[in-house]
Amino acid sequence: NRGEIKNGSILRLTTSPDQEAERLYSGIQSNNSDVKTDSLKKLASLSQDVTFAQEFINRNGLKQIFYIVEEGNEVLGSAGSLPAGEMLAHTLKAFMELMEHDFVSWETLSAAFIKKIVSYVNMNVVDASVQQLSLSILENMVPTSRLLFELVRKEVTLDRLLTHLQVTNAQLQLKAMALLIALLLAATDAERRDMMDYLREKNIRQFIHKNIIHSSEPLGDEMAHYLYVLQSVSLNLCERRMRTSMDPYSQEQRELLQSLRQTAFESESEAAASNFSTERRRSLCAKEFRKLGFTNNSNPAEDLRRAPPGLLALDNMVYFSRHTPNAYSRFVLENSSREDKHECPFARSSIQLTLILCEILHVGEPCSETAQAFYPMFFGQDHFFEELFCICIQLVNKTWKEMRATQEDFDKVLQVVREQITRTLSLKPTSLELFKTRVNALNYSEILKLRQTERRLPPVLSPQDVLELAFSIVYDVEEYCLNFIAPTRYEFCLWTDGLNVLLGKEMTSERTQTDLDVLLSMELKLRLLDLEN
Repeated sequence: NRGEIKNGSILRLTTSPDQEAERLYSGIQSNNSDVKTDSLKKLASLSQDVTFAQEFINRNGLKQIFYIVEEGNEVLGSAGSLPAGEMLAHTLKAFMELMEHDFVSWETLSAAFIKKIVSYVNMNVVDASVQQLSLSILENMVPTSRLLFELVRKEVTLDRLLTHLQVTNAQLQLKAMALLIALLLAATDAERRDMMDYLREKNIRQFIHKNIIHSSEPLGDEMAHYLYVLQSVSLNLCERRMRTSMDPYSQEQRELLQSLRQTAFESESEAAASNFSTERRRSLCAKEFRKLGFTNNSNPAEDLRRAPPGLLALDNMVYFSRHTPNAYSRFVLENSSREDKHECPFARSSIQLTLILCEILHVGEPCSETAQAFYPMFFGQDHFFEELFCICIQLVNKTWKEMRATQEDFDKVLQVVREQITRTLSLKPTSLELFKTRVNALNYSEILKLRQTERRLPPVLSPQDVLELAFSIVYDVEEYCLNFIAPTRYEFCLWTDGLNVLLGKEMTSERTQTDLDVLLSMELKLRLLDLEN
């Protein structure tokens, strides 16, 4: 790389990589524990250098590192064995740095070595730095092969990782989270679903919300990224339902659909329907599905054939009707008693809203490798997606009334609702309750005000004013000109004077004269001050 060295660069003379590699290769085999520890410490530092790493690996140095780890039995964190703990930490650090260069495959690691690393993660009394490095090694190992993933998943239980997450040592917490995320990302869909179900049972969300997001320590970029991934993986569990169309022949799905109708109209229709003929009963059902806001009221399943949002929209409607039955009944009954053209269609709105929420929350999209944008309120709530839907579907009804909308305004209303949701989410509310308060405060007239402010429309000018503020740039080369109208007289002067200067002409505006007057009077005052002295 001599050609890359610039004149004036300061060169530092150091031992050549091959000599240093040879010296440390001998040093880490020394029987003197001080020499061995110092050699391992130096090795951990120098292994970041690719040339040195290659020289050391070529000498079969990794074999020696494996030997130190596999034979190390006295690495517990008690005071008496601290040097051994320190020695092991340097060994693991050196191993991590050497593996970073990709000269050696992770799959070549021996079962004994992996077993030892796993044991450091699973033991209770181990030097904290050793546990952090062991977690890091496993995290790097997991994505490289299916075999290693299965091995780590079997040996390091989710319970063990949750124990590490609950320590006060922020670095250890971070490395445990990193391994958990690596396992989730390497898992199959079915495995991921099982793991997430187990984590939900163990209340991981509430723990993260309370002890990580709201801890006294500021959240680092790395942890923010892991929380984003955890949120993304969790929301992507909705993808399967989102991409599945309704099957009109599925008994279970038909029952869910009928439950919506029964919850809303049960008291008034069931008693009457018992005396009706089949035809009459069918006609009554169709009428009720129309009141529910289905477009295809004789066969409402057709409305749910579009995927996305597919069955996820049905799940959301059923969740809303079961968990907030009063709000659900109020929505449906209020709109079925309005004039036809002003009613807000519950089902049609729910289907579109579900699609909007999927787009805003990136459901079904792969995780970004760098993003850190998670929503703190996501971790404060089980059934986050469904609960968010319950708030937002009531917002649709509220905004519909504020806009005095008719069926023709459907898309316009949903566009406003999308804006209300995204603007509120950008404020990063810490709980769904706070989101609900803020999104409801951001009513239609507020949205209009914000749009108006952001457009920054210039004031409307009368024709006489326009002539005072208009100027043009005319090109010599071709018959073409650019016409301008300045928003104020001051800006008109700035532009015309500026353009004249660029053309080598005199500045002619009245602003020039006033500026000149100020400067001249200032100069005069300075000269008079000089005289007084």
